[in-house]
Amino acid sequence: MANEDLIYRLTQAVYGRLGPAADDQTVEQLVTEVYREVEPFLRANGSSYSSLQSFPSSAASQSTEGAADRMIISVFGVDHPGIVAGVAQILAEAGCSIVDINQTVVQGKFAMVIIANSARARQSAAELKERLRSEGEKLGVRIYAQREDLFNAMHRI
Repeated sequence: MANEDLIYRLTQAVYGRLGPAADDQTVEQLVTEVYREVEPFLRANGSSYSSLQSFPSSAASQSTEGAADRMIISVFGVDHPGIVAGVAQILAEAGCSIVDINQTVVQGKFAMVIIANSARARQSAAELKERLRSEGEKLGVRIYAQREDLFNAMHRI
């Protein structure tokens, strides 16, 4: 399981290096790549970043950290029929289940947030994000997707 404190520190470092004009997608990609390189080293040594730094264990912080196998999906645009169905269809085809969903329409503007479990996904997070983005273009809405652990860590800043 990802370690919130490590992701938070990596995110701070990347934003610090790239400056205030940093693109969130670029930051997410860089933090993900660095974390993937560091995590196997920590596992191989039988320790975690949190135990090395005297932070709470990742198991203890999991409730606030979020899961690497869950995604936060945000959808925004002008309301019309088929938006929920289009997003749900992609998730179903990928083997993801919807854990929670909330959608609203305010004066014709559509907004939805989905928490999806991607543990059984037949695609990588990057492939799923691209499929969702592409479907958003077809539906005339913007779809943003991010792993829950990265979403939580990045929004602590």
